[in-house]
Amino acid sequence: MTRKLGVCYYPEHWPEDQWPRDAARMKDAGLTLVRIGEFAWSRLEPSPGDLRFDWLDRAISVLAEAGLEVVLGTPTATPPRWMLDRHPDMLAVDARGQPRKFGSRRHYCFSHPGYRAEAARIARLLGERYGRDPRIVAWQIDNEYGCHDTTLSYSDAARHGFRDWLAQRYQSTDALNRAWGNVFWSMAYDRFDQIDLPNLTVTEPNPAHALAFRRYASDMVVAFNRAQVAALRPLTDAPLIHNYMGRVTEFDHHAVGADLDIASWDSYPMGFLLDRVEAPADHKAAYLRQGDPDFQAFHHDLYRGVGRDGRWWIMEQQPGPVNWAPWNPAPLPGMVRLWSHEAFAHGAEAVCFFRWRQAPFAQEQMHAGLLRPDDSPAPGLEEAAALAADLPRLPDVSPSRAPVALVFDYPSQWAWEVQPQGADFDYFALCFAMYRGLRKLGLSVDILPADPARLAGHDLILVPGLLHLSADMTAYLATTQAQVLVGPRAGSKTPEMSIALPLGPNLQGLDATVTHVETLPPGAERALQRGGAAERWIEAVETRAEILEETTEGAPVLIRTGRQHYLAAWPDPEAMGRILRDLCSRAGIQTTDMPEGVRQRVHGHHKLVVNYSSEMRVFENDALPPAGLVWKLIP
Repeated sequence: MTRKLGVCYYPEHWPEDQWPRDAARMKDAGLTLVRIGEFAWSRLEPSPGDLRFDWLDRAISVLAEAGLEVVLGTPTATPPRWMLDRHPDMLAVDARGQPRKFGSRRHYCFSHPGYRAEAARIARLLGERYGRDPRIVAWQIDNEYGCHDTTLSYSDAARHGFRDWLAQRYQSTDALNRAWGNVFWSMAYDRFDQIDLPNLTVTEPNPAHALAFRRYASDMVVAFNRAQVAALRPLTDAPLIHNYMGRVTEFDHHAVGADLDIASWDSYPMGFLLDRVEAPADHKAAYLRQGDPDFQAFHHDLYRGVGRDGRWWIMEQQPGPVNWAPWNPAPLPGMVRLWSHEAFAHGAEAVCFFRWRQAPFAQEQMHAGLLRPDDSPAPGLEEAAALAADLPRLPDVSPSRAPVALVFDYPSQWAWEVQPQGADFDYFALCFAMYRGLRKLGLSVDILPADPARLAGHDLILVPGLLHLSADMTAYLATTQAQVLVGPRAGSKTPEMSIALPLGPNLQGLDATVTHVETLPPGAERALQRGGAAERWIEAVETRAEILEETTEGAPVLIRTGRQHYLAAWPDPEAMGRILRDLCSRAGIQTTDMPEGVRQRVHGHHKLVVNYSSEMRVFENDALPPAGLVWKLIP
């Protein structure tokens, strides 16, 4: 696999006579890719129909003449001010009914048909001009769908679109009323145009209504992306990409990715640690300058599963302090290089740093780049150059199947946000807890959708919290030769958000019925006989299956029949590690207890070992300094 390093660049921000010097310095640093254009609509079309591509022509020429390849972005994340004059109702609206006004970015509603057409128009115009240009090696469509809580919009456009979507899905209000249980609280509808959006209700809306709106909103992201794909596909053979985010789950990335060629994501380890990782304060303090040891890897594996044929990139890699987290420290020396090596070990084709030069103006002026605002090198530039020198020596890590598959399902995330039952029950956190437990055992993981065809060939399959277990899934889980762990909270609902009857989990061949559930506040954990505890969530299970784990009061927590296991609680880290280790033993998977902060990624005959700790660690006779790493050949 050919690996590339790149950078995000904004020629429209800098004097034109500076472009050649920037391009030469990029090349000297070992960079080969440059992403441009994704926020430049007002410069490309300063007024409706006044197209000014001449500066972009020159920018592409300058970069290409320096030996750099170009990733061209469609600028639809930042519609210009005149667009709002043309479409005054295009703004997204928050759950309180307030419009998301002009003055930053992502100020559009995915449901607005007029803006969707404008987005397809500018994509088509760019495709007509640059689609067959060999200097353009890839296209990025829009930028960071869902960032800044922009997937769910409660606009008039969304209201009208949602009604049409419901009419197509249910065909009649009678069918909708039955599916949603609208006999409850006299919520029945006679016409689809009576149905409003599920916000500003006196108390909680019908959970089936809320989940349907989440599905609709995700479909609007898919439709918006698909409109630009349809405009570009006939005009270019270069791959189409979108850059997803960390722990943004409001739309189905697999559904968006089905129309694209490569998945990418924007990796900001330290910003995410303080902004999006659930962890105790001492854990965040210990990894303040490194980022969480598992959060980046989780998304590498998630987006590798989203990309076609496992193709994925990092489109934006943090090179220094960011500007948007609650606090913004600088990375420990060596961490930028470590993060990038880890991405390549998970199969990334490219890592691009954000950004080339720190901007001295506007919202992101406190966000570090590879250069300081005064043009001097920032610490990230030296690490990028060191990484470029490393690339020729890296082993081949072509995609290979991991021994463990973890199912991650976006509708389940939406469902449990709609009806968490416990204040701290979060589907992403549950999946991440299992993923972290596997990483602590030295394991590589494939994160996949609930699709039996994609689960084949794994030795252990984990299915936590899956909203609905389809007939295909239950049949597959009952017949696969893999060891299977389902739960907690899996198979407990219908796709329409009603309690499943018969009561879940309804696994073929496993005698188990969840009769009721409890959610546990902090401090109310239930101790387990073998050590550790159940926290957050625990189920009462009637079963004649073999009991492998139980509370000190004798309540079943983990049961088994054959290869199928059902987990009826959320284990704390101690119990999670033991349960996963036992499952791996049954599956014939070798585990290794990793030192604190040390992780490994295995690919074929090679593995990368990284040290996220701020202290020296020793692993397999290798001394790993802070931010240290070693590639090893597996005999």
